[in-house]
Formats: sequence, C-alpha cells, structure tokens
Amino acid sequence: MTAQSSSAPGGTTGDTTHDTAGDTGSPNGVPARISIVTLGVSDLDRSARFYEALGWRRSTASSPEIVWFRTADSVLGLFPGDELAADAGVPATGEPSFRGVTLAVNLESPALVDAAMETAVEAGAVLVKPPVPTSWGGYSGYFEDPDGHLWELAHNPFFPFTEDGSLDLP
Repeated sequence: MTAQSSSAPGGTTGDTTHDTAGDTGSPNGVPARISIVTLGVSDLDRSARFYEALGWRRSTASSPEIVWFRTADSVLGLFPGDELAADAGVPATGEPSFRGVTLAVNLESPALVDAAMETAVEAGAVLVKPPVPTSWGGYSGYFEDPDGHLWELAHNPFFPFTEDGSLDLP
C-alpha cells in the first residue's frame, strides 16, 4: 500500500491510500482486477487431476481442503462446491446448469486454440462448441470441465499480449 497526494487542478488534496500495482481503479473504489477465481467442485481430487492434465502446475500452497493453481495473471482455486456455497452463505444448488459466467483462456493463434482444445478433451473435458472463426474476427470454442464450468479458448487478434503474458486491452 502506498499513500499518494494530489493537488493537480480538478484533483483532490490529501492522502489517499491504495495499491498502485496494476492501478486500473478508483483509489476509493474496488480495484479493477481479478486476483482469484475459485470453482466449486463436486470431487476435489478428480478436478485437480483434470487441471493437472491440462498442464497446469499445482501450487505448494494447496492442501487437502483446497487446491491452488497459478495462472499467468491470477490464481485458480478448487474447493468443494457445498463448502464454497456455505462459505458464501448461499444455498448449494443441485444439478449444474449455466451460471451466467464463462472463463476464458486467450491464445496467440487459432492453431494454439485447436491444440489447447485437443488437450482439454484428452484430459476429460466435454467439447461444447468446437473452435470456429467468429463474427468479430477471432477464433473460439468452448469446453466444460468435470463440474460443468464453461471455459472458452479463444484467439482475439485485437487483444495482443504484453511481455508479461497478460492481455493488452485497449
């Protein structure tokens, strides 16, 4: 955390404390970043094996209760779904259905999208939509993980990558 003072025209005078790493939000609001995505899963060991079969490395911070994976720009957590619902104070649902959310992995080319989709299916993913050219000039497809979470694999030629592997969103 750092303290900053602004006396620029139209600015405020005084100290505001906020995290300046990846500063994309208001100093008094919620920073515009996603640090952790936690998926509620029905079988922790099975789900961990699935993501390991995708080539992801399990973090040493994992425990028998939760499994962590470091991604290029955030962290993925796997946690028993009923316990995750209890932690959030909401009822656990029965059958998985569309949750109004997809997770996406952007790749540098359509060929890499195809290769990643093949890896996902070989790891046990359900192919939902094969990768195809999109109406917006990209290339994308979807798979479902063992718990029904939808993942998009995409190439978007309008969102290049920065040197650190994150998207360079205009």
